[in-house]
Amino acid sequence: MSTESIHSKCLSPELDSRFKHLWCLVGNTPMLELQYVYKGKPNRIFVKCENYNLTGSIKDRMALYILYKAYKNCQISPDDMIVEATSGNTGIAFSAIGKALGHEVKIIMPNWLSKERIDIIKSMGADIQLISKEEGGFLGSIKLSEELAAKGGVFLPRQFENLFNAEAHEMTTGKEIALQLESKGLVADAFVAGVGTGGTVMGVGKQLKNYNPFVKIHPLEPQESPTLTTGYKVGAHRIQGISDEFIPAIVKLDELEEVVCASDGDSIIMAQKIAKQLGLAVGISSGANVIGAIKLKEQLGDDAVVVTLLCDDNKKYLSTDLVKDEPVKEGYISTDLDFRGFMPIARLEKPLFG
Repeated sequence: MSTESIHSKCLSPELDSRFKHLWCLVGNTPMLELQYVYKGKPNRIFVKCENYNLTGSIKDRMALYILYKAYKNCQISPDDMIVEATSGNTGIAFSAIGKALGHEVKIIMPNWLSKERIDIIKSMGADIQLISKEEGGFLGSIKLSEELAAKGGVFLPRQFENLFNAEAHEMTTGKEIALQLESKGLVADAFVAGVGTGGTVMGVGKQLKNYNPFVKIHPLEPQESPTLTTGYKVGAHRIQGISDEFIPAIVKLDELEEVVCASDGDSIIMAQKIAKQLGLAVGISSGANVIGAIKLKEQLGDDAVVVTLLCDDNKKYLSTDLVKDEPVKEGYISTDLDFRGFMPIARLEKPLFG
């Protein structure tokens, strides 16, 4: 039997149609030129608005792409339950997309994440199991997912080691960034993004190097919990979705530039400022990414084209410190900066998938 015949058998015309419809709701997000004044000097960075995806986060891209490839490669059956260990946004993405494709979904996640994450997952009919620090926290969640998969009838996306995670961002996020900049006669000089699974920074970086071999690709982590820098879990932080408890297998630090750090308090104030001054309601990790981009802009100079992501919206953080007064500390970037506006860069005329 030919490869195409096998693929046709595993991916029915009905499911293929569902995937195409979902790609209309995932990806091809707008990009903005953010204009700001930092320490009295005007400047700009570019941000990809991933809060425009189906469930309001960049994780929709990875979830949809992984499931599509799983069907193409006959690694999943329509009757399989999707089970994933996650810190939130991935769980929401697999809940929504899994349900749209007709699957039962079970999400396993640490119990200290925001109430909104839990409620959104439950609202889509997914089963959710919360794991305490005493039960192993994030690593315990992954272990439990593997134990469930061993019983059969389960598809595990394995986001932290699945190479289709990075490929999703190479083929969609990174390609879109490159083409949108190209439409303005620009090419990226640097890209920075917080590391959760590492799929975004690795995939986007690989694609951007096709357009500029000298582009600098920087991973970002919380200053309070420098897992990438130390090689192990240390400290605690409030930037949900990045720096979980280990360095994911997808991340190849030797292929990246130096790690950029952002304080969680600075990130909270920056996200608040993005909302209050620009009307862009984003989460804490978006504030961290903007801090990272501004740090790189200061290093690389006024002419550098620095790109980052607004990873998700603020709806998953309304019970967290994002909506509280955050004390200012010395050295914060957010308190020396004011936004002056933004200039949109249009979406692509035709989505890359679907």
